[in-house]
Amino acid sequence: MQKSGVVADIVVSTDCETIQQTATSYGACAPFLRPAEDALDCATTEQSLRFALNKAEQYFKKVYKYAIFLTPTDVYRNPLWICECYKRLVSEPLLESVFIGYPTTKNYWELNSEGKWTRIRSWMSEYGSRQTRQSIIREDTGVCCVSHAWLWREGRRIGDNVDIIVKTHPLGGLDIHTKNDLLMANFALEINDQP
Repeated sequence: MQKSGVVADIVVSTDCETIQQTATSYGACAPFLRPAEDALDCATTEQSLRFALNKAEQYFKKVYKYAIFLTPTDVYRNPLWICECYKRLVSEPLLESVFIGYPTTKNYWELNSEGKWTRIRSWMSEYGSRQTRQSIIREDTGVCCVSHAWLWREGRRIGDNVDIIVKTHPLGGLDIHTKNDLLMANFALEINDQP
């Protein structure tokens, strides 16, 4: 995050004292712990962001215009992506958020109101090679999402008027939630570092 060159203050939001101490030892600021209600499995990211922004503004005694969201479980991010998202948002006055997206040519299905499986887009019934297929973009705000801070104050992560910076790096989709995810991520990062 520091390597992006666009971040003034880095705040780690956590409910764990060990993580708080580790973050501080690496130069991040972790001046508060999230309350229990914002740290439950069912707590939303938006709750955490609103709490962290409010506490950070109190701590630093300033009001932020922009806020950047990154999750530690998204293990691969290029610092230039943060810079790119930030600069795009600042340069386009009508934008509310800019975030990283990952393209996919996979088909997606959902249960409709009648309990029947349906494609989320009608064009997905047309099969073909991935090289010629239309793609959809998966929102990867944990890799990087820059928004106007007022959105966080309203309890929203991203606005409605957005721009998406599409990235296709093979490690960009790694997101750790289980022990096996961590094992795979370590293996992938090791392979990525090889010439």
